[in-house]
Amino acid sequence: MEEKINQLNINLYWLRENLKKIVLGLLVLLALFTSIRTVGPEEEGVVIQLGQYNRTVNPGLNFIVPFWIERMYKIPVQRQLKQEFGFRTTKAGQRSDYTKEGFGDESMMLTGDLNLTDVEWVVQYRITNSYNFLFKVRNAEKTLRDMSESVMRKVVGDRTVNEVLTVGRQEIATTVEGLLQELCDEYENGIRIDQVVLQDVNPPESVKPSFNAVNQAQQERETLINQAEAEYNRVIPRARGEAEETIQLAEAFALNRVNRAKGEAERFNALFNAYIKSPEVTKQRIYLETMEKILPKIGNKIIVDEKGNNVLPLLNIDQVKTPQK
Repeated sequence: MEEKINQLNINLYWLRENLKKIVLGLLVLLALFTSIRTVGPEEEGVVIQLGQYNRTVNPGLNFIVPFWIERMYKIPVQRQLKQEFGFRTTKAGQRSDYTKEGFGDESMMLTGDLNLTDVEWVVQYRITNSYNFLFKVRNAEKTLRDMSESVMRKVVGDRTVNEVLTVGRQEIATTVEGLLQELCDEYENGIRIDQVVLQDVNPPESVKPSFNAVNQAQQERETLINQAEAEYNRVIPRARGEAEETIQLAEAFALNRVNRAKGEAERFNALFNAYIKSPEVTKQRIYLETMEKILPKIGNKIIVDEKGNNVLPLLNIDQVKTPQK
């Protein structure tokens, strides 16, 4: 019994002598654990000392005052972040998986013509000022989500359901991006909006078949209009060209007839003037010119005198000439 008491006393003495070393070692480990911080390459660290902003540190290995006297918040200032509305990504990759369950309240909206539409969109943004992001606005990410939903509802509410579903999607995204950036600048939350993307816009499930039928009818109408315009562009220019060709041919024909008529009139006047001056000579010349045109067209020619008694010696009866046309 006495030996056990002595052994216990020895253990208590050893523990008392080494307790300070153990406590000191634990304090050193705790100090190292609470003072060493690593900031990633896309981040910057915001150091808070006793609840008050102290400094901003760059990426790399950094040291802060241990024992939670200073705390560090890592802000991804070089990374593009995003917020999804109306759906959530459950698995990212080459073939990402999405889910819509439980998010219908933030995507169901009322258009300007009092129709419901299901709008899914993504806001892509960057943190440009970590101090403003942490201290200017309480919970800046939730505030950004609330602002995005409010702006989208306002823009969609100013447009008809056809604009939202068809031609106005890009214009809506651009308008929301501009208004959301104005709000971020006004709130000074340190956020820059990179892009707003309308992921999908659909009518509610209960009326989707009717909307699809209307859209199909509109597409068919546009197709028929385009076909009619193509046929019009094919036929009308050709008809105009043919009409222009006919007009030009008629004008050429008219010009030719007029010029020929004028030439014949001038020729007749010239002959008449010559006839007035010397009738016999002119008559003889006209006769010879007329015979010069007629004789080549006659086949067999027999030339006799005025009484028809003698054949002129110049006649070659055996020679037959082919009429010239």
